[in-house]
Amino acid sequence: MLDLIVIGGGPAGLAAACSAHEHGLKNILIIERGAELGGILNQCIHNGFGLHIFKEELTGPEYAARFIEKLKGTGISVMTNTMVLKITPEKQVHIVNPSQGYRILHAKALLLAMGCRERTRGALCIPGERPAGILTAGAAQRYVNIEGFLPGKRVVILGSGDIGLIMARRMTLEGAKVLACVEIMPYSSGLNRNIVQCLRDFDIPLYLSHTVTDIKGRRRLERVIISKVDKELKAIPGTEIEFECDTLLLSVGLIPENELSAEAGIEIDWKTNGLIVYDNMETSVPGIFAAGNVVHVHDLADFVTEESMRAGACAAEYVQNGERAGETVKTVKGFGIGSLVPHKIRKEASKGKIEFYFRVNESFKNRSVIIESNNFTLARFKRKVMVPGEMERVTLDRACIPESGEITVKIENEDGGNEND
Repeated sequence: MLDLIVIGGGPAGLAAACSAHEHGLKNILIIERGAELGGILNQCIHNGFGLHIFKEELTGPEYAARFIEKLKGTGISVMTNTMVLKITPEKQVHIVNPSQGYRILHAKALLLAMGCRERTRGALCIPGERPAGILTAGAAQRYVNIEGFLPGKRVVILGSGDIGLIMARRMTLEGAKVLACVEIMPYSSGLNRNIVQCLRDFDIPLYLSHTVTDIKGRRRLERVIISKVDKELKAIPGTEIEFECDTLLLSVGLIPENELSAEAGIEIDWKTNGLIVYDNMETSVPGIFAAGNVVHVHDLADFVTEESMRAGACAAEYVQNGERAGETVKTVKGFGIGSLVPHKIRKEASKGKIEFYFRVNESFKNRSVIIESNNFTLARFKRKVMVPGEMERVTLDRACIPESGEITVKIENEDGGNEND
């Protein structure tokens, strides 16, 4: 029996496996469905990775290589080209690959690091014809950076997620003309630095509060029509703008890969499709841990790494010492909070801090993040700017956690008070 099976060999899985080994586990296996380790990092040839972890700027492949190098000499086993078909609450993992066929593996603990996938046109119900030339921004990134193909020459991008913004710059550098980036919300869903470096630096217009309302083209995409939307996100007649283009890239959100998790009976936050976890990154099934985008979609790979290192260490603690005991305190999303992790906290006598990761559901300026319990403020953190496209993080001393009940994280109202004041 293995000590730990890590499902996914991207930034989360690599960091978790290395951390679990550093905390005493020896018999660790990483399962990766791709041909090599690194996951999405392998196609992210732009820099900007590693500033928090390594204090230097790296490309995606360089960042992955740092952790792959760490695996050498650890005895951690790796299975690539291997598809996980099923996991069970008893921590069995059903796999299949070309060399060994179908197998069932068993471990003392599992760590889920399957990442996320992109939303496609089918999830958006965009009206119009169905020509070639419509693909996700991530697929286009792979075509350009790994396969060496340029998907199109005149491009419109729907959605302002980070991958879409980065591909606006990448397509421009490869000789394509990016006509517009179109975002249905009144704010961008990407990092501000990417808006500046990928759109403004290349004079690519960003149409906020707009969306694609029609697609024209029989075999290949010929035209895209966009329209302004109202507060209900419905198209406003008479505001149409037409672009002649051969390619439409979709950067309209990421969905955590949790089909395996749901089948295993692991509790899921159906609003985000992310796994519900305790402060030690353990899921609702004892001994099954999770980290990275399978829990909640991150902005930076560095933050994925930090979270995954903690998950790996906690998985090692579980294998060595058994399940943690203690009363459970639930966390609640208050005013202004769109998503929040962790979902539950186990109250313990041990010292240390609890890290809360959250996204706001609208833009805020000069507000405070308030953590409270039973109408008593446990902590307050001032923030100049908070936007939905950037994840926020605050910490709370574990000694402040109440013995039972709930903890609410919320944003201070404009008048300086709380939502319920």
